[in-house]
Amino acid sequence: MRLLAIDTALANCAAAVLDDGAGTACFEACGEEIGRGHAERLMDMIGEVMAETSTAFTDLDRVVVTIGPGSFTGLRVGLSVARGFGLVLGTPVVGITTLAAIARQAAPQDDGPPLLVALTGKGDEVYCQEFTSAGNPAGEASVRTLKDLAVTLPEGIRLAGSAADSVAEALAIPAARILSRSGYPGIRDVAELGLTAVPEKAAPSPLYLRPPDATPQTKGRIERQ
Repeated sequence: MRLLAIDTALANCAAAVLDDGAGTACFEACGEEIGRGHAERLMDMIGEVMAETSTAFTDLDRVVVTIGPGSFTGLRVGLSVARGFGLVLGTPVVGITTLAAIARQAAPQDDGPPLLVALTGKGDEVYCQEFTSAGNPAGEASVRTLKDLAVTLPEGIRLAGSAADSVAEALAIPAARILSRSGYPGIRDVAELGLTAVPEKAAPSPLYLRPPDATPQTKGRIERQ
């Protein structure tokens, strides 16, 4: 299977082509931590990895895209591009969460205590999800406060993600149990999760764990009778 992977959910902007075929295997990635401006950079990155692997869009069997948690603007960029390719090419599009991709990279594969992937949220909130030591989901993604985590996390929990230090400090977890401090997923992890994802169960829909901060404007509005 040859696929195109896209990540614009967080500070990183990345694209990759991955092929796991016995005679066609390849991997080429392009990425940059830019914070903002994903829309301006993404198509150039896609063009670069497609050219480097001599891949035509009609060669793609699947498009993979990160669906969050992440920034509202970044997610819209990646999802719009992925869905557009899927529609034009008639190619399946699958969504991978940023939490799952970070867990895949950090999971120690040792049958030990579980892993909490936590991304920095607002105030004392974190966007998080528990995974097994093999990187498989052990709970649902959610927004949790540090106070809530202090009374609910299992003993021996290990940490990954941009909020790992904050969680460790608040819960008096030894620094040795922080396996990764990455603030965004690796594009190869996104791509490899996309290889095995089931399209019917991995819809390319944004994973918003909280509503947007913007509220409808009411000042100056004239109510219709």
